[in-house]
Formats: sequence, structure tokens, C-alpha cells
Amino acid sequence: MKQIVVIGGGAAGMMAAICASGEGSHVTLLEKNEKLGKKLYITGKGRCNVTNDCDTETLLSHVVTNRKFLYSAFYGFTSQDMKAFLTDGGLKLKTERGNRVFPASDHASDVIACLSRMLSENHVEVRLGETVSEIRTEEEDGGEKKRVAGVRTAGGKEYAADAVIVATGGLSYPATGSTGDGYRFAKEAGHQVTELSPALVPFETEGDWAGRLAGLSLRNVRVSIYDGKKCLFEEFGEMLFTHWGVSGPAVLSGSSMAAGRIRKKPLLLSIDLKPALTEEQLDHRILKDFEQAKNKQFKNSLDALYPARLIPVMVERSGIPGEKRVHEISRSERAALVRLTKAFPLTLTGLRDFREAIITQGGVKVQEINPATMESKYVRGLYFAGEVLDVDAFTGGYNLQIAWSTGYAAGKSAGADEGL
Repeated sequence: MKQIVVIGGGAAGMMAAICASGEGSHVTLLEKNEKLGKKLYITGKGRCNVTNDCDTETLLSHVVTNRKFLYSAFYGFTSQDMKAFLTDGGLKLKTERGNRVFPASDHASDVIACLSRMLSENHVEVRLGETVSEIRTEEEDGGEKKRVAGVRTAGGKEYAADAVIVATGGLSYPATGSTGDGYRFAKEAGHQVTELSPALVPFETEGDWAGRLAGLSLRNVRVSIYDGKKCLFEEFGEMLFTHWGVSGPAVLSGSSMAAGRIRKKPLLLSIDLKPALTEEQLDHRILKDFEQAKNKQFKNSLDALYPARLIPVMVERSGIPGEKRVHEISRSERAALVRLTKAFPLTLTGLRDFREAIITQGGVKVQEINPATMESKYVRGLYFAGEVLDVDAFTGGYNLQIAWSTGYAAGKSAGADEGL
């Protein structure tokens, strides 16, 4: 019976272990934490957005980095396959806005409990509190190639293995155990690791505008990120002002597109507060509001247009004196208010760090990995799955589907490979 070691008990690692054992191998899952799925517990604000209920081409279209690499993995194990996998495991699911799939209970713990049952049913040997310090390899074919021999833990324990699957995650949320161990293992095996950045992470902004609005959430807005005149990203949805910048679903996805550029120079965030209206329609709407409030001061005439906390900032940034009577506002001043409403600008100066990032952008160079099996092209029997790879996607369940699909491919291949 083949001996397989999986390093990391997160989404990709648990999937890989279940699939490898299903192929008839003996699987040992080594997890450094005191419990499995520690990062899964906090995904989706503790609800765990397990996947996105869309077709495979749509899944691929939401991948930011190395989309083509995931083609085989996504078609080999689709989001529909993942839903069936969990449902067959006894977990009830529901689909919400944006095709996001959650456990019906709204508890991430139920997803982990379901996967834990499957590990047990498949006789996977789970070892908690085990930190792997080294992947052992040996030469073959007269020293021209290397193959996996096993792993050694920080406590000095050795596990012999015909295959090792590295599913250690990235650098995001380091408190959950994501400390970059897999990158070191990859480098020691001769692999390149691309530049690592926090992704799906809030932005920091220039000045105190965002801080003055901290805690204010805006729904149904369109956010756009520009590098000069080039639009890098555009998304309709929800955003949040924070003490140091901006966050929220629409903004987080933008961070994945901007990560490389914002390290070099500031970028522009433009917020369309009324995306359903053209400038002409918005001007007509404002004119109508102004006619009804013509004797009011400008600062007291905007209640129907903006959230209360946003009004003082809009007044200040419009350049129109707050005490000015509405009937005294000129056409050019009104036009300035329209432009500000359709393109409220903030200067993005940087990203928050890995402690606040949902995922890591960058990882093991995928050109050195077999996309159908997730096996290293350099070391026979060495596999990589999940966030440790240089692949990432937008929010909405897509990153977890990457974990499930790559974990499935690695586990199936390692477990079934008769050549090991």
C-alpha cells in the first residue's frame, strides 16, 4: 500500500487526503495547529462561502493569476462536483446572491465537521500539532532526478512516504498557521516562488477623507481603479470606509488587480455613488431636489441624495459653500456636484498587510507544476495544492474552489500513481 503524507489540514489538504485515501493509499495528514480547517472557520465571516455555483468557464473568468493553469483542475472537479461532494457527505447547502454557496446553517464549523467525517470514513490518519520541518528526497536514475522519500517534523519524527502533497496555504491570516512553510519546501526542492503580495485585502488611502467616514458602508455603488487613464478594475457592489482607507467586497477584488502596480506608485479609486443614473439623469434629479429645497442651505438639502454621514464630506469636496441658499447655486456648481457624485475620488497609497489579507498573490511557479496532476516537474512524488501555488481569484467562493479542485487533482493523482 502506498504511503502518502499531506502537509496542511486546510481546504486543499483535507480534499487531497480524502481523494488519495479513496484511491487505496494509506494517508497521513499532518497539521501544525490544534485543529483542522482553522482558516476555514473564519472564511465568509464565519459562514464559509464554499464555492460559486456557476459553470466552469465562468469560474475560470474570475481567476486573476494563471487562469490557463487551472483549466484541467477546474474541469476535472467543478463547482457542481464540489456541491455534490458536500451534499453526499451530509451537508445541506444554499445558494445566495452572486451564486455564492454556503452551508444552510451559516456555520463554517459544519463544513469542517463534514470534511472531518470523510477523513475518518476514509481512514486518514490525522496528526495534529505536527509541524513539518523538512521534505526528504533521494536521488534516482543515477542522480539525474530526485524523488520524495518522506518528511521530518520539528520534533524529529520521520514519516516515510511515496508521495508528499504540500497544502500549507500562503501568508495571509498568519494567526491561522499560514506562515509560508510551503514556499520554503518548494525552494528546497528546486522550485521558484514568485513575488508574494497580500490580496483580497483593504487599501490605505491618502488624507483623512476615509477616516472621517469610517464605518460607513455603501451599497450598489460602482468602484473603479485607475493607473493614470488606464482602468485596471471596475466592480458594482458594496464597499466600506475604514479608519485607514477602504474595504468591502467590491474593493477587495480590486486589490488583486492592483497589487503589483500599487507597490510602485499611488492609484486612483473612483466611486460612482449613483451608477443607475447617467450624468444627465442625475442632474435632473438634483435639480428637482433643489427646487423643493430652494430656500434651504445647501448642506441641508442633500438628505434624499446621500447617507447622512456622507453629506458633510460631499459638501466640502463639491466646493459649494454649505451655507449657500440652494436657489443661489449656479449651473456650474451643480455640474461639479454631479461629477463628484459620479466619480468620488480617493488616492490609493498602499495595501494593508498579510494579517488582513484573505489570500496571498504569488506562490510556487506553475510552469514547474503539471497542471493535470499538480505534481512537481522536478521531484517525483511531490505535489502542491491550494494557495501555495501562484494562482488566485476574486471573492465569491472562487479561491476555495481553487483549493478543492487542485486538492482533488493532487490527491487523485498521488493516490493512483502506480509508478510511485
